[in-house]
Amino acid sequence: MQFGMPTLIENHTLEENAALCEALGLNFIELNMNFPEYQADRLERTEELTRTAVRHRLYYTIHLDENLNIADFNPLVSQAYLETVRRTILAAKALLPLRDRYGDPAQPLTINMHMHHGVYITLPERKVQLYERDFEPYMRSFAAFRALCEEWIGCSGIMMAVENTDGFRAYEKKAIDCLLESPKFALTWDIGHSKATGETDVPFLTEHRERLIHFHIHDGTETPPKNHLALGDGEIDLRARLKLAKERNARCVMETKTIWALERSVQWLRDNGEG
Repeated sequence: MQFGMPTLIENHTLEENAALCEALGLNFIELNMNFPEYQADRLERTEELTRTAVRHRLYYTIHLDENLNIADFNPLVSQAYLETVRRTILAAKALLPLRDRYGDPAQPLTINMHMHHGVYITLPERKVQLYERDFEPYMRSFAAFRALCEEWIGCSGIMMAVENTDGFRAYEKKAIDCLLESPKFALTWDIGHSKATGETDVPFLTEHRERLIHFHIHDGTETPPKNHLALGDGEIDLRARLKLAKERNARCVMETKTIWALERSVQWLRDNGEG
């Protein structure tokens, strides 16, 4: 399997992340667009990214900004996010040769995304999600997003992967089903997020197991809810999750948040014959 690492906040440069990736024997870095150094205009510096990758024999996947909200009711906001996705896909296309050189060409190059829950209104007895109330325009936004991504990706080996976070809402599941009507969309299973939310997303994810192409691997607990733990420090049946990832030929990001936890997790993989 192909194992990689996330962008770590302790590392201030791509070079630091790349040197660590190489030292740990990992295959790729997932560039996180929440960080200022990995915004779209920086990803477009593909020659710089390529030079660093070649120096350390690795490739990249991309994690879109967690605030990405393509269904925002303000068209100025939603258009800005759509333009961000378009430019990110173009950058990913330029980085595809790195995957072919240092990774598995049979695995699509993933651009990972979260589902934005949207705004909710608090009533005396309950909370109302505006995307649930205004479901039809919400779904129209996702149908349009799907069509645009198909156009932008074209016949390249890129796929958009939707990640579970703190439990998919019912309206989000319908939007994801809409996206999955396209062969350009798939799923990411974040096993730590899944555990910390009581595995509420497991039925949906397993129902769509044939669309799983990407995993975020870290340990977690349900009580108290914790994730992003080093492998072996939580309650997840890691071997079962890794077995499924292998069956799906899915790429795995060791998504801990510190260098120490990442090093510990890589050692766990080696000690357990998984790395």
